[in-house]
Amino acid sequence: MALPSTVASLSPRPVAVAIPVVPVKKAPKTLSYRVTATTYWPEVGQTDDAPMETADGSIIPTRHSSKTRWLAVSRDMLAKWGGPFHFGEKVRVQGISEALDGVYIIHDTMNRRHRHCVDVLVNERECKNGLEGRWPDIRLSKVAPEPVWEAS
Repeated sequence: MALPSTVASLSPRPVAVAIPVVPVKKAPKTLSYRVTATTYWPEVGQTDDAPMETADGSIIPTRHSSKTRWLAVSRDMLAKWGGPFHFGEKVRVQGISEALDGVYIIHDTMNRRHRHCVDVLVNERECKNGLEGRWPDIRLSKVAPEPVWEAS
């Protein structure tokens, strides 16, 4: 029995091509921030009832000074409340003074009433010798993480 011969038409058909949309990570709005800086030392009048313990659980060394390079930031600057920074992150502070400018590690947070502020950890003696103050328009920027060497 012979099959009927039919000719198949190979005309091009329109085909819909779906191109996947990959979400693009947004770049940070700015790489540096303008904040107001103040100094603080750990005492009950300036902190809570455990002045030597910071918000991230670190304990301030008893022989601390401005060379310890610890920083408290206002809550709006922390990622937990929608800000750009995390506890333990290194940031560069510029515009206070030659003695206080430099790289700091974020260990603490300020009272919720503060916005766009940082507090530099000093000791009480340093404040009485001229390091106490309030400085507007200070530049705060993230420090790029150092590359970690790994064996190949």
